[in-house]
Amino acid sequence: MAQAEVSPTVIAGRVVQSILAQKLAPGERLGEQQLADLFGVSRTMVREALMQLQARGFVEVQPKRGWYVVQPSAEEARDAFAARRIVESGILNTEGRPLAQTIRALRQHIAQEQQAIEGADAATRAFLLADFHVCLAQEMGHRLLSDVLRDLTARTTLAATLYQSRHDAGQSCAEHAAIVAAMERGDMGEARQRMLAHIGNVEEALQTEQADVSQADRLRATLSPLALP
Repeated sequence: MAQAEVSPTVIAGRVVQSILAQKLAPGERLGEQQLADLFGVSRTMVREALMQLQARGFVEVQPKRGWYVVQPSAEEARDAFAARRIVESGILNTEGRPLAQTIRALRQHIAQEQQAIEGADAATRAFLLADFHVCLAQEMGHRLLSDVLRDLTARTTLAATLYQSRHDAGQSCAEHAAIVAAMERGDMGEARQRMLAHIGNVEEALQTEQADVSQADRLRATLSPLALP
């Protein structure tokens, strides 16, 4: 990528895209020099991008160690899903059937999801399934909320990666299709209910049971005496 095309915002956007595609894992280190070499820019520009990402809650800096992708706690994951419920149900809180071009764009997105599921590119599959929600906001005319939703979806994607989500890609795609089908019928109430159920299914698939155990409890269990014969 030519340097003239790169800015801190572009670098930050690429990082968020990689999170949505589950190519960047929670706890992964982001070296300033490696990023500078990759984008062909100065470390100062990379640092600006990382500070943007820090402000958005995606990375953290550890003294004398560098920058790392955050590892959301179980509580933080629940907060992100709760915020998504509010935003996405609000986007669908409208009367009447959406414009035909909106339905057409969403169906095209779902077709891309299905194609990615049938293929072998896990990153593209993960990105498209997450991006459906951003696409929905954009097509419903909520440009500002689409940016908010991109960040919230990236946060829940980090949680899905960290807590080894059991949610099936095919199930997600089918749930997306059911939401759009309800929208096409003009039944926005059903579309909202299906969206809330879909977000709930994704959240319930996270294996956060161990994360809910306190650090003291984990330490107590780890250091308990062995039951030797």
